[in-house]
Amino acid sequence: MSPRPRRSYDQYCSAARALDAVGDRWTLLIVRELLAGPRRYTDLHADLPGVSTDVLASRLKDMEREGLTTRRRLPPPGAAYVYELTERGSELLPVLEALGAWGARELGERRPTDAVRAHWSALPLRRALREAGAGEGVVEVRLEEGTFHLCAGDGADGPVYGDGPAPGEPDARLVMDAGTCASVCRGELSLRDAVHEGRVDVAGEGTAAKALREA
Repeated sequence: MSPRPRRSYDQYCSAARALDAVGDRWTLLIVRELLAGPRRYTDLHADLPGVSTDVLASRLKDMEREGLTTRRRLPPPGAAYVYELTERGSELLPVLEALGAWGARELGERRPTDAVRAHWSALPLRRALREAGAGEGVVEVRLEEGTFHLCAGDGADGPVYGDGPAPGEPDARLVMDAGTCASVCRGELSLRDAVHEGRVDVAGEGTAAKALREA
């Protein structure tokens, strides 16, 4: 079965060309998930509630054709296929961060039908850490929905974030409730103010932790 023909806006415009590659529904959210590093198809499907298996498979094929992702087989004992971003795909990080900042005002209160994953807060919290002057380092975040870690600053070499605790001792460990996290992600509350008001508990002796505890 031959691949479906590439759809195009047929406009000589860089924005139109970009949307030819990433404008399909789900594509940028797949990029969001792959910023955490290589993921199996089943992992992607679990963390993209609402996407059908056919659409996910189609988008992944399109993204590979566009040079945004690659697919490789893990060595034994894993022996599973994983998808990961190429260098070109990873260049979409600032695009997603800018889009998230623009869309923050649209969040409002969480609706009963809204799915949630703890790591979906990683990119907004990276922005909040940057605004707080937290510098670079690994930050572990503990929420009611789960724990994840992220690389603050612009020097991330590898995955931008990941599920679960940090692989080593983090530069800072943040604990907050869902309401506080949502307020920070919406831009209604700065992370520094949340710390000073006692709504975020900060542990650690790294640069990020010290910056957040400064008066």
